[in-house]
This record gives sequence, C-alpha cells and structure tokens, in this order.
Amino acid sequence: MQTLSDLIVLLFFITGHVCDLSISPTQPVSVDALVGSDVTLAVSHSGASQPVVTWFMEGLPVVTWTISDYTSPDVASDHSSVLHVDQNGSLTFRNVSLGYNGTYTVEMTKIGEIRVSATFYLFVYDIIKNVSLHTDPVEAIEGARVFTFYYSTLQGDTREVWWFFNGVRLDNGPYYSINGKNLTIYQPSRNDTGQYAVVLTNPFSSGTQYRNITVLYGPDMPVLMVSPTKAVFVSGDSLFLSCAAEGLPPPSATWSFSGRSIPASSGGTVNLTDVATSQSGVYTCVLINPKTEAQRKRNITIHVYEIPSGELLCSVQALNENLGLQFLCVWPGGVPEARLSFPGLSVNDSGEGNFSITPNDILSLSGEEIICKAEHALIQTQCSIIPRGPVDFLPVIFTNISRDEQTTVVVHCNTEASPKAVIHWLKDGQGLEDGPKYQISTDTSQLFIRDFNVSSTDLDIYTCTAINPLGSKTSNVTLLGPQISDSSIVLSDNRTEVTLKWDVPPTSIITGFHIQMKGPDPVGSSRSEFRTIRMMPGFTRTTNISGLEPKSSYFFRIIPQAGGTTGERSTEYRVQPGSIASKSV
Repeated sequence: MQTLSDLIVLLFFITGHVCDLSISPTQPVSVDALVGSDVTLAVSHSGASQPVVTWFMEGLPVVTWTISDYTSPDVASDHSSVLHVDQNGSLTFRNVSLGYNGTYTVEMTKIGEIRVSATFYLFVYDIIKNVSLHTDPVEAIEGARVFTFYYSTLQGDTREVWWFFNGVRLDNGPYYSINGKNLTIYQPSRNDTGQYAVVLTNPFSSGTQYRNITVLYGPDMPVLMVSPTKAVFVSGDSLFLSCAAEGLPPPSATWSFSGRSIPASSGGTVNLTDVATSQSGVYTCVLINPKTEAQRKRNITIHVYEIPSGELLCSVQALNENLGLQFLCVWPGGVPEARLSFPGLSVNDSGEGNFSITPNDILSLSGEEIICKAEHALIQTQCSIIPRGPVDFLPVIFTNISRDEQTTVVVHCNTEASPKAVIHWLKDGQGLEDGPKYQISTDTSQLFIRDFNVSSTDLDIYTCTAINPLGSKTSNVTLLGPQISDSSIVLSDNRTEVTLKWDVPPTSIITGFHIQMKGPDPVGSSRSEFRTIRMMPGFTRTTNISGLEPKSSYFFRIIPQAGGTTGERSTEYRVQPGSIASKSV
C-alpha cells in the first residue's frame, strides 16, 4: 500500500532518448474535502497532444476521455452526477460525499508512446457532531482490573484522537491503553480522580467531550483537626472542629461533648462561635462509612480561657483640689484575672482588674512615662500615661450672631495637660461664674459671653488660667471692636473685575463686612457717594466684584461690623482708566 506522500510520476525512457509524454500533479497528492463541497484532483501533462486520460477509483476505471476531443467523457453511470473531467485531464468532484474516500490513479497514453500515471489520495470528512463519552463500568473502583472510556459521535469521521487527564495529554503505556475509540486504565487508583477529555479532529472540524470521574476508595485513617490551631482558645473566639477520613463515599461524622450530641455539618465540621469557658473539655467524633458501616472514633480536648473585657486603660486624675495625683490601670474580668502593676511607682504593689496607686512625690513625675503592666494567662500587655502640667496656649475667639441679632462671643482656652487642666476665668482681674451673661462650658475650656455689645464694657481683658496638680498656665486676651488690620486690591487684566482681600486682628469681634463702592452702577449711572454693594459674613476674607466698565473710575472700601456696631473702614482703593488699582489719596 502506498503512503500519503507517494507521488507516482512515471517517466519512461526509450532506448537512446527520453519519452516525450509526461504527467504531474499540480497540487499535493493528499487531498482533504468537506462533504458537499467541490474538489479537484489537478494534473498537468506535456510532451504529447490529445493523450487518452483514464481515472481509476480504487483500481476501477470511472472516467475515460481523450483530451481536447469534442466527444463527452465516458463517466461510469453511477458517478456521472459527481465526477467531471477538466480540459487538462484533472478530475473534479461536485457535491462530494463520504463514499468517495479512496485512492485515485490517473493514466495518460498516446499511440506510439508509453503510458504514464499519477496517484492521489482523497479524504472526505463530515463535520464532527455530538461527541459522547461513556465508561465501563459506570463507576471506577480503586484496585479494579480495568476501567474503560469509549466515545461515540452522531456524525463525522476523525483523523486524530487525543485523550487528556486534568489537561495533560495521555500516551499509550503500561498504565493507559489507547485503542480505537477506547481509553483503558489498568488498576485505577484514587489519583485517577479528575477530569478526562477526548478531543476528535479532522481538517474541517473538531469535537471535545469531558467526563469527571471519581474513583471510589477507603475509608482510611481519620484525621481530627481544630482550626485555628491553638493550645488555648479565648472566650468569644470562634473555632471549627473537623473530623474526616479519606474514603468514598465520604464517611459521615457525628460529634458529642460531655455525653451529649452536638450539631455538625454534613462534612463533619462543628462550628463553635463565641465560646465560653464552660465549653472546655473533651469532644468525641465518630466516623461511619455509609456503605460498609465501619466506625472509627477519635477525641480532641479544647481549652477555653477568657481575656479581660475591653482594652487595658491607663489614666491619671487629680486629687485633693489639684494637690495630688492618682494613677489608675483598669482591665476587668478574665479567667484568670490579669495582674496589674505600676513598676515605676512601686515594685511591690499590684492588683487585679482595677488597680490604682497614689504616689507622694508627684512633681518629679512631670513629663515621665508611667507604665502599667498587665499579665494574663493568654496575653501580656501594657499601657502608659505621661503626667504633665499645662503648656502655653493662645485663646481662640469665635463670634456668632443669632436670628434675633443677638451676638455671642466664645473665648476658647485649650491646653495640653495630664490630668486635664481646669480653667478659671476672669474679666479685668475679677472671677467669672455661670450666669445669664457669662456661661462656662462643662469642661471649663470655653467662656460664652451672651448679648455681646462692643460699645459697652464687654470689650475688656479676659484671663483664663489652666491648673492641674503639676502646674498652671495663664493667658490674657483683649477683645477689640470691629477692625480691619490689613487690606489689598487686585485689578484683572481686562479691567472688568477686582479682588478685595483683607484681614482682622485675631481678637477683633466681627459679625460681618459691608463691601462698598463709589462709581457707575450696573445700568451706567454715575454715583458720587459710597454705597454697600455686598454684605459678607464675618468669617470671609476676600470677595470678587465683576462687571466693571474698563473706562470708568471706581472707589472701593470694606466696613467691618459687630452686630449693629460699625467699625473703622478700611483703606479706600481707586480704580481708574490707564492705571493700576491704588489707594485713594
């Protein structure tokens, strides 16, 4: 039998010279065709005119014709609708079917010449459809003699077949046998569990089918685990107890604690959430194979401790009207309770849960880090506190105006201190207390001056003194009426907009600003008097005024307000054609 690469072109020699008639394929001699398509076995010849060409299908003549003859080719009657001969002797198949698979030989002869020939191999394929993958037996069992896969298709022949296991191509060998449509596994094991695939291909299509196989085995020795893996668990933790054994079908698991059954998942897992110390003890798992009813039992011991609740907290507080200090360390609860101590204050003193100590020499402790150590069976931790006297600070002024035009000024004095400083308030050297006019916040850090009047004695010197057992700091603030400390103006490049900016003294009482302008109004009428064109809240420090006429002159100024009281105006600024914005002279 000839191979696919055979190309039979016979050149014959007559004694003393070469035969003129020759034939050769004009394409590969192995030809693939799809069912229903047209395909040509193409040849060419030379050396003689009008040779007789004969095509043979599997050795039987199917077409005979003399090239360039006017008579019709002689085509076998059962192939006349399919086979056609071209002018050069090539053979064309119309709407080729699977039945035309085979070997085709073309012969050319000329009276007085020696016969020449060429051979083609035609492979006709259909589209591969509906690949199915089957097994024998239905289930694979570890240690069985063989386990076999075999495939089938609804239509379509294959040229190549590949078998895969978990994406890896399988080859013939002592373990896997590939024969025809079958893949056989000899003595399968649990490692053969996975996804198998068969891939069928021909030049015009391919088909793939997958089959997941689980090899039955076991049960093996059970494995008992706790997750997370800890020697001791903390009250409130969550943990999982798992009990499993290698085997298929999977063995079922039941759990018990102190002789009582406890719920478990179908996979043999017990979920213990928010565990308590009462849940310490021995847990028992029983594994049962549902088919063999074989049982295996195993125990695991769980220890549950309790960490003290919350975080360890350190603090220091003033005693005896700011004459002494008490250091506290708090961490209540726990099994067992945590041991608390201040090693820097006393080597021998300690306590449990809530511990405090009052040292004698407190001034030497200012700025020193005082550490509380907490020792528990599960954890050791510490916290610290740094006692210090008040540090320098500056009062901060806030001004609010109510809907009924009542002005409230807030003086805020806040300093860093540990323990927190108590603020004492004075006005012009006289102590202030809560009342309808003056109100002091609960933490003493803020003084509220109600119904503030800048034209009265409310503009005065206010003093706040911060005091704790480690020292004191005093700061004075003189409240001022509405003022502008600095201002400026910037004219835009197109001279149609100005930007006013201003600042005020930090202790000036401000509730708003009147932005005033002198010059043409928006409709073009000129005005010789300043008029308020905008009212700004007390916290603003800039505004833009647009819509200016570039060829007109304007004057601008800012008037600070405190309630109904008007403060001193700002510098007046002039904008005129041909010059930059400047101060008005």
